[in-house]
This record gives sequence, structure tokens and C-alpha cells, in this order.
Amino acid sequence: MQARVKWLDHMSFVGESGSGHSFVLDGSPEHGGRNLGVRPMETVLIGLGGCSAFDVMLMLKKSRQQVVDCEVELNAVRADAVPAVFEKIHLKFLVSGHNLSEKQVMRAVGLSLEKYCSVTKMLEETVKITHEVVIEAAASAVPAD
Repeated sequence: MQARVKWLDHMSFVGESGSGHSFVLDGSPEHGGRNLGVRPMETVLIGLGGCSAFDVMLMLKKSRQQVVDCEVELNAVRADAVPAVFEKIHLKFLVSGHNLSEKQVMRAVGLSLEKYCSVTKMLEETVKITHEVVIEAAASAVPAD
């Protein structure tokens, strides 16, 4: 896997992935940025949510669960000192669908966070990671494939 980060101007950078995608990183105005993109630590948090959501959806699709929506809300606490590393991260999984098995959803989330999510595995030695799961019945909409 490869990536590249290139300085643009002020405190703005463009991050380019090896798979050909890019996004803007920028700092806050108090640090010389112009607030034109996400902060680097936000990308770590989003990466955690994306990695775990990917695992959960893959497992739920394999177990033929009729998922209509899956969202992960993340809340993090950072250290007051430099470096301002994450000390705590809480993930709230919101899964809705038709006739969802609570057991299957809980199992998928558990397996992701305990075994499969690479980002969780990298962070778990230094960050207290907690989670909760909310399962809701979906309205009559047809599940997405």
C-alpha cells in the first residue's frame, strides 16, 4: 500500500492514495490553516469508523441480513499535552433493516472490533476503545445491495 501527502500552501496538503483517490487536509486558522479540509487526526478517526463499518456490512451481507442503513458515530477524547493522541474513542453503530437478527449484528460488530478491523488493532494498545450498538427496524424501503 502506498500514499503520498503533498503540501499545497499555508497549512493545506493533498493526500493521494495508491488507489488513485485524493482529499484535502488543512489546519485550523489558529495554526495557519484556512479550514479547507479535514484535520489529520480526523482522518484517523474516520478510518476507524470506515474500517469497522466495512467489516460489519461485509459480515451482515454474508449472513443475508437485510440492512437498509449502517452508520458509525465516533466520539474521541484527545490528550491535553503534545502530542495530542487519542485517549478514548467511542463508536456507536446504528444499524437498521428488515428482520435483523440482533445476534448477527452484535456478532458482526464484535468480530470487527476484536479481530478484523486493522485500525482498531493498531490503536487498541494505546487508546481505550468502547462501543455500543443500536438496531432499528427499517421503514418499508427496499434494502440496498
